[in-house]
Amino acid sequence: MAITLKQSKHTAPKTATRLRRQARGRKKIAGTATRPRLVVTRSSRHIVAQLVDDLEGRTLASASSMEADLRSSSANKTDKAKRVGELVANRAKAAGVDAVVFDRAGNKYQGRVAALATGARDGGLAF
Repeated sequence: MAITLKQSKHTAPKTATRLRRQARGRKKIAGTATRPRLVVTRSSRHIVAQLVDDLEGRTLASASSMEADLRSSSANKTDKAKRVGELVANRAKAAGVDAVVFDRAGNKYQGRVAALATGARDGGLAF
C-alpha cells in the first residue's frame, strides 16, 4: 500500500514535519478486520479516535470530543481525551474488536494522545 500525503507549497513547516512523520508511520502499520488501526486525529480544541479496517476501507467505530455529552462537560482537554479513549474502547468491544494497532498520525505520544491511549487501554483494548 503506497501512502501519499499531499503537501502544498504553503504548508507550514510544523505541519509538513508532522505529515512526514505520519507517512513514515503509515508505511509500517495497517489495520485489518481482526486488528484495526486506532487513528487519533487531534486539533487544538478537539480529539477524534476511529477504528479503521484498511483492507476494506471502512470505519468500524469512532468517538469524538465533539459529541454532546463531552462537549457540555467542563473537564479539561486531557480528561476529555481519556474519556474519548474509553468511549472508543466500549464501541470497539460492541463491534467485536479486542486488539488494535495504534496510529498517532505523526503526533507526539504525550498529553492528549497518551491520555486517549490510556483510556482505550483502561476500556479493554490491547495494543
